[in-house]
Amino acid sequence: FRHVDAGSCNGCEHELAATANPFYDLQRFGLDVVASPRHADALVVSGAVTKRMASPLLRAYEAMPEPRLVVALGDCARGHGHGLIADPAELAGPAEAILPVDLTIPGCPPSPQRIANGLLEALDFLTPMPSDR
Repeated sequence: FRHVDAGSCNGCEHELAATANPFYDLQRFGLDVVASPRHADALVVSGAVTKRMASPLLRAYEAMPEPRLVVALGDCARGHGHGLIADPAELAGPAEAILPVDLTIPGCPPSPQRIANGLLEALDFLTPMPSDR
């Protein structure tokens, strides 16, 4: 998948990075962050989308091959928060205002467990990750 930070506080990025650790290890399911949207089949968007990031976000989406999946990661990307942006006039809106969102993962920030489960369920994996201890 390709990750785009569209205007976040980096909380979601921290938790997303944790999904690559040995406990969650999403790479064993073939999920990995790629450098180019041309190599991705999923686009993970974090943060409230700022006006300056709306166009780069759309370009990343358009560069992806079909079929493609869009994931709104965290409350800000879902439109339930304003992130660090104090002036709402600088916001383009939630991810779904720019792209067709297929999956939303709630939380501020969502836990690595919730992120892993959301991504795996979206890819039709039948076995969810083990519960938090």
